[in-house]
Amino acid sequence: MELEQYKRMSVAGIDIDDQTSTFIDHSSKISSGVRILPNTIIKGDCIIESDCVIGPNTFLKDVIIASGTKVEFSHLQNSSIGQFCTIGPFARMRQNCRLHDKVSIGNFVELKDSEIGSGTKISHYSYVGDSTVGTDVNIGAGTITCNFDGENKHMTRIGNNAFIGSGTMLIAPVSIGPGAKTGAGSVVTHDVNKGVTVVGNPAKILHNSGNL
Repeated sequence: MELEQYKRMSVAGIDIDDQTSTFIDHSSKISSGVRILPNTIIKGDCIIESDCVIGPNTFLKDVIIASGTKVEFSHLQNSSIGQFCTIGPFARMRQNCRLHDKVSIGNFVELKDSEIGSGTKISHYSYVGDSTVGTDVNIGAGTITCNFDGENKHMTRIGNNAFIGSGTMLIAPVSIGPGAKTGAGSVVTHDVNKGVTVVGNPAKILHNSGNL
């Protein structure tokens, strides 16, 4: 980045570890207290609020990031992220994603056209596209929202406090009710009601603690 730009940001309380490997568009707005680690590119109309840590090796374009969030080794664009989230390493957020506060998006997770509720964790090796996910949901490793049927995209909806077991395939359009669970390796082809546990391929009811 340019020396004058670097000086202005330093005076404004923005901590840039390595001027030579950092690029920040002049159109982006960064608050004091932000730390930017090496090999970070910030393009377009990004807004980064105070006490965030961005990088290393991170690409942002037209992203809004609320205070206290950390992003590392990740590629994010055209999305908004709430307070105190953790993103990465090696996460990708494509267009039109919205993360509420305290969301955790881990390694090799890809999001697209999705809203993720507060406190939800998607920690490893998952694809979540065209989805709405509630609060305090756990999505296990290897989960895929199968949103494309060869002609059209379809929505997946996951309710609050649901538990999605590792390796679950959610065949959209499909809804998972609040507090519902899927067993590891389940292939879910029909809606799952509140409090219901389903397992298998195709997934069938194992346990019901709610109302069918």
